[in-house]
Amino acid sequence: MKPASVASPSVAPAIPLHSNGMRIGLLGGSFNPPHVAHRAISLFAIKRLKLDRVWWLVTPGNPLKDDGALHDLDERAEAARRMANDPRIDVTCLESVIGTRYTVDTIRYLRRRASGLRFVWIMGADNLAQFHRWQNWRRIASEVPIAVIDRPPQSFRALAAPAAQALARYRLPENQAGRLADQHAPAWVFLTGMKLSLSSTGLRNQDGSWRTR
Repeated sequence: MKPASVASPSVAPAIPLHSNGMRIGLLGGSFNPPHVAHRAISLFAIKRLKLDRVWWLVTPGNPLKDDGALHDLDERAEAARRMANDPRIDVTCLESVIGTRYTVDTIRYLRRRASGLRFVWIMGADNLAQFHRWQNWRRIASEVPIAVIDRPPQSFRALAAPAAQALARYRLPENQAGRLADQHAPAWVFLTGMKLSLSSTGLRNQDGSWRTR
C-alpha cells in the first residue's frame, strides 16, 4: 500500500512511514537512556496486541520529572535507534518538531494528521500508578486505547490507583488484548508476562551519565 500523506515537509521526517489501516503502538519516554526493556516491551506489545509497528516518541522532557540529568535529544534518539534494532520499531522526535510537551497534545495531533491509523498508547504499570497526575489524563483515555504492561512489583499499586479505578469498567480481559486497537476509546488492557524490570533511572550514574553496563 502507498504510504499515507503527512502534514508538511517539516513534519514529514518526524512521522514514520505508514499506511492507512496500520495498527501502531505509541511508547513515549525520555529514553535517558534507552534499554533492553524498552525493546522487549515493544516486541511483547506487537505480539500480544497484534500491532504492525511501535513508534518510540523520544520526548524533549517529562513535565513530571527533573530534567537536570537529561541528555541531549539527538543523543537519546540515536541511542534509541541503536537499541531498537528492529524494522517494526520506529524512533521519532515528533514532539520536539511540533512543539508539544504533553501526551494529550501529541495524541490529538497524531489523530488529526494520521487519522487512518489505529493507535494504542503503551505504558508500564508504574505510569498507570501516576496516570491521574498527567495533564488531561481523562482526555488521553478518551482519545486512544491504552495497553498497560505489568512491571512487578508495581501491579497492586497501579491497579489500585485513581486512574485505574476510574477506568475499571472499560478494561478488556487480557485474552482479548488482540482486539484493543480496534476498540473505541476509552478501552484498556493490563498485560502480564513481562519478566524484565529495568528502568532508565537505574541505568544512570549520580552525575547523570549513562552506565555502560
